[in-house]
Amino acid sequence: MTSNASRRLERKPGFVFSLILLSPILIGVPLYSYQQHSYLPEPLHELYNAERKPQISETRILEVSRILSEDIGFRTPGTYEHALGEDWLWDQVKNIKDECEKIVEKSPHRHLECEIWRQKGSGSHRFDMMGARLYKSYVDLGNIVVRLSNGTDTGKEHSVLVNAHLDSTLPTPGAADDAICVGIMLETIRVLIESEDWQPKYAVVFLFNNAEESLQDGSHLFSTQHEIAHTVRAVLNLEAAGTRGRELLFQATSKEMIEAYSHVPRPFGTVVANDVFSSGIILSDTDFRQFQQYLGVTGLDMAIVENSYLYHMRKDVVDNIQPGVAQNFAENTLALILHLSSPPPTSPSIATLTGGFTKPATVYFSLFGKFWMYSFSMAKIMYAVLLLDAVVLITATARSHSIVGALATLGQPALAVLLAFIGSLVGANSVALVMRYLLGKPLSWFSNEYLAMVLYGPPAILGALISQYPFNQVTELQAYHATLLVQSFLALVIQLLDVGSAALFFLNAASLWAGLAVTAILGMISVRNERVSLLTYAVSSFIPLYLGSSSAYLTLEVFVPLTGRIGADAPADNLIASIVSVVGMLGFPLFVPFVCRFQSSDNRMLGKLIVVMTLVTAVPIAVFSARSPFDPMHQKRVYVLRTENITTGEHHLHLSTSDSAPGFEQFVYAVAKEFSAPPMTAPSEPADTNSTSDIASATVGEIPIPELIMMDRYNADWDPMFPFSLFLKPYKIPLHVDTTYVSPWSTTLEENRKYGFTITAVDDVIDLEGGTRSLKLVIWHPGMIWTVIAFDAHVLKWNLDDEPPNEYTRHHVKEASYYGSDTWSIELVIKIPPPSSSDPEAGKITVNFIGLEEEGMWPGKRAIIEGKSASTPGLALKLFSTLDAWITKETGDQVDALLLGCVAGVQRI
Repeated sequence: MTSNASRRLERKPGFVFSLILLSPILIGVPLYSYQQHSYLPEPLHELYNAERKPQISETRILEVSRILSEDIGFRTPGTYEHALGEDWLWDQVKNIKDECEKIVEKSPHRHLECEIWRQKGSGSHRFDMMGARLYKSYVDLGNIVVRLSNGTDTGKEHSVLVNAHLDSTLPTPGAADDAICVGIMLETIRVLIESEDWQPKYAVVFLFNNAEESLQDGSHLFSTQHEIAHTVRAVLNLEAAGTRGRELLFQATSKEMIEAYSHVPRPFGTVVANDVFSSGIILSDTDFRQFQQYLGVTGLDMAIVENSYLYHMRKDVVDNIQPGVAQNFAENTLALILHLSSPPPTSPSIATLTGGFTKPATVYFSLFGKFWMYSFSMAKIMYAVLLLDAVVLITATARSHSIVGALATLGQPALAVLLAFIGSLVGANSVALVMRYLLGKPLSWFSNEYLAMVLYGPPAILGALISQYPFNQVTELQAYHATLLVQSFLALVIQLLDVGSAALFFLNAASLWAGLAVTAILGMISVRNERVSLLTYAVSSFIPLYLGSSSAYLTLEVFVPLTGRIGADAPADNLIASIVSVVGMLGFPLFVPFVCRFQSSDNRMLGKLIVVMTLVTAVPIAVFSARSPFDPMHQKRVYVLRTENITTGEHHLHLSTSDSAPGFEQFVYAVAKEFSAPPMTAPSEPADTNSTSDIASATVGEIPIPELIMMDRYNADWDPMFPFSLFLKPYKIPLHVDTTYVSPWSTTLEENRKYGFTITAVDDVIDLEGGTRSLKLVIWHPGMIWTVIAFDAHVLKWNLDDEPPNEYTRHHVKEASYYGSDTWSIELVIKIPPPSSSDPEAGKITVNFIGLEEEGMWPGKRAIIEGKSASTPGLALKLFSTLDAWITKETGDQVDALLLGCVAGVQRI
């Protein structure tokens, strides 16, 4: 470079002035990124455009969601409302078929056929989740299926499946999850059949499955029993865990399907989301799993994810769905269907997807509103070339022009870069520990997805600054070279492990390479003084800042609400602090070079920065320690079970939460003071761990102290929520019941024998010589839904699957049935002790059983209390109507309580 340029670099602007000069990039890029991230189209209201051609109408979609979530209500599998929802949808589908036939009659030249099915069936399957083994049995559950084709056998041979679920989970109206997707499918069908020029080459199957929330029974039923399931070659799964923003493509399992997604008008997907979801850290799953497991097909899994504070909560209603969400999701879905059903000659077709599911090997991401994709093999070549180019550029701009000499000087700088990242993690996590354990204020940032950046951003910077204290001899250019080399190296190494998220490091490294190359060509690099121009930072930082800020928005939108349901003992603050640190270092990879730009041998400037950042760190700590984590739109989740034990005759109120926020114990004590029974005497004998009859053993004044219960696989009181229950922190409060109360669920009275909750063994055969017992367990549960049985046994064979655990262990079997189906069973052969055993009870099994009162869920059954139903409210509903009002008043509507009436017992069989 010229001597004049060298002198200009030597007269570098100061730290503050440099930040001011870079502020258009530092502020403008994140703002631009947010605008891109949050963009949604204007909702359309009319069914047809100005040319009278059919178009997606958000108004029509939201009307479907409103009918299902408000007019019909809480569609929990097994409830009356669940059946109403299915009946309503069947009427809509029959109307679609009628309309389709009229259209074809008017246009006989058009190749279009509409077929419909109302599938009913029973089955069972294994469903492992959250590290636990679980089995499902379902009875008389249903799906509604629509197939659009060109009417030929060839056209029906290969199909794309579009799936959404009609049901909602324990009490939530499910306007977004998943009624909005039901509306999207209905609206898409309307647009397709009314589009005169659409004649599909391949069939499109729309599956309205009516049992996803009961652990994917509906999709299992279709995949294993429907007559056209074998024609499916690819799946589009439509889901919702939030109510705002663009739908995210978070699972894509083949190059062909990713290529198809590239044709949507507004793509929003990244291989990073795919890697994160596949890791299991989200603790969630979709119907996509069943299609992949039982049909062996590839596909795309898409979901609305922003504002998942309302996920599985009462406020999942149409009024809280952001305008434009349905429009965006539906238009992208329609584009996918059009492409897959009638692909252009240059695109792969679903007919080629006959080899089943294979592990995806494609990098894909959205950047600057465009969709980018390339294969893993191409990624390895690109990343290797970049690493070589980085070495060449480093050599060309270093004092030593030999590769060995240039790289030999980067040991300390590379260590400085590594320690900056570690220091950032340590700084942010130290404040997380302070907030949780010293100040007792975890989750103080919970009510806004981005607030955590304010709390954990400054200590992350502080930690990174402190880590640079030993490196006062590292020059700016050396630090830049080291950052470029580390990012390039990580991109290649991570991609060699077949992790597509390596693209983040590649894009960062490519940006750093471009910035250094451009300014070197312009003569703005001082090799003698080992400095770079501020223009280098401006050019190099654009893509990292865009990536870092967009990653921060998306990651925090997913994980901040998630911390409200990952368990009371989960290190939520540390998780969020780590995310802030990681996305910060991703967005500011030139942090170390910039600090080195102002370094001196006495660390004077660094010392000043550390002092300033210490003060900046302290202020948010003080502010956040005074904040409440929750508000009416970002509520605390509390789970309440009112359980009647028909074996012991005891009634308890069970309360738990799934977050680490303070104050839950005080909340439980307040509930006990208001609603508990009079003082009770402690039991004289230790409680059986298989029993649900433990009671509070101490009182304060006239109020029993709520008992903190150990949560493990043997806590049968919480089996309706197993295995999620393992992450909860439960308390138990005894309840008073009038002495004249007669349980409608108990079989001790003759008149209740036909209506009680019972388990019996039939076809019971004991083979002493073979050491086995064969039996069928029959569970009779009139008026109960979602029943669960749990027992210990060494099962040799059963009808749930072909591979029961080859050991004596705990088994959990859950049931879901259509409204009015009151019986289910399992057949099993268990191993029993040899005849010489002195135990007269040998071969018997102790079965814990529990179920939910179909008319005991609040607010789903509010109509009963309000006299709008012929049913008489039971004890649970009467309590919940009062308790819910009390909770809302006492907490200022900061708590969403899941209120379930349960009946439980234990039986030796």
